[in-house]
Amino acid sequence: MLVAGATLSLLAPMTAQASDIVNIEEMNSYSRSKKKKSPKFDSKTFTNDISDVANIKGGNNGLDVQQNIFEAGTFSDTTVMGGVAVMWVGAIDGADEITGNATDEGTSTGYTYKWDLNTSFTGDDNLYVRLKTGEQGDVWKNKYFYHIETKDNSDLLEVDKMWYTFPVGEKITAFVGPRIENYYMYITPSIYKPGALKSFKLGGNSNFGASTDVGLGIKYELDNGFGFATGVVDKEADEDEGFFSPDSPLKWDTQLAYTADRWHVSGTLSTARNWTAHDYNATALGRQVARDSNGLALRAYWMPEEYGTNIPDISFGYDTKSYGGVFTAGNTTEATSYFVGFTWKDMIQADDRIGFAFTQPLAATEVQGGGATGEVDPQVWELYYSFRPNDSMEITPAIFGGNDIAADEEDDIFGMLLTTKFKF
Repeated sequence: MLVAGATLSLLAPMTAQASDIVNIEEMNSYSRSKKKKSPKFDSKTFTNDISDVANIKGGNNGLDVQQNIFEAGTFSDTTVMGGVAVMWVGAIDGADEITGNATDEGTSTGYTYKWDLNTSFTGDDNLYVRLKTGEQGDVWKNKYFYHIETKDNSDLLEVDKMWYTFPVGEKITAFVGPRIENYYMYITPSIYKPGALKSFKLGGNSNFGASTDVGLGIKYELDNGFGFATGVVDKEADEDEGFFSPDSPLKWDTQLAYTADRWHVSGTLSTARNWTAHDYNATALGRQVARDSNGLALRAYWMPEEYGTNIPDISFGYDTKSYGGVFTAGNTTEATSYFVGFTWKDMIQADDRIGFAFTQPLAATEVQGGGATGEVDPQVWELYYSFRPNDSMEITPAIFGGNDIAADEEDDIFGMLLTTKFKF
């Protein structure tokens, strides 16, 4: 770990951390907006670029041929395109005890690269497509310490997300798509933004889980702050047996929420079948796989009137989960989790963040037949500082750790991480 620390300090200028261009909060604000955004790229942009290059080189050297292939209309002027490149380097002391791989304690790197395209056809709707690729050391895709930006597809640029949102009346937003995650259809449940691990996402990523699949849903938000959202995703809807087939893994979430100017409370009821995507914040016993499961996620957050003071944003989460039907792994029938996160903004310079979060991962509280659960006392935390050298770059050094995070008292970790993002 001493070597890892030295390596981190030396490699600081070349590391990078990315934030989602399209996240829950931004999708919510888009659905409420009636203004059309100015496109970053359109047909005229491409035409002018080709013309400028041709003029520099001389005009008859082959660079001006077939310039009309970029004629107006071939790239919609209502499409906004943005990109993000993320790189990180870090190490985790104790990772080998959990993974069983002796090399997982070494310093390793990772990266992702993505393009986000948003297209509106009416001014109120949105077609979202994300292309993404990435690669990293194996330790960063283990769900006990899954990096917040991990993408492992061996450098293949592929369609990572795709869905369409459109208004139904004045207050309802509908979602439908072949590659959508369940939580993009929620009313924003948490404002804590993780600096290192995905387990801290959404106010504790245990009951919510994550799965990019075929899905649909609606979100209904009133002017008085009350809101309702419901959506379903099916892991095998694009396979032979089709949507809602008897054995396909699926998850249906229904959320009730109240959101004021500076605070929010919500409860989300989740009904799932053969669902395994809650593993980002759970112990070995908490990662129960069963025919049927039901979960309740309570979330709340509060923001101060002004930033730059010692008063932080506060996010809170509490989850319960029950399992039933046919058990395919373990014998846990009940499990719980909790989370608290603090964010101080604009403390040293504009747009910086100091974040600290603590969670008890989803842990067994009851097993079949009663008696002792044999569960550990898991705890995971992270601390980070995020700052912007310029408007398009963000650097985030972080430390994180945990006790008894998997299956026994030897499963303790401590990690250091340096992540930077480039937005363009």
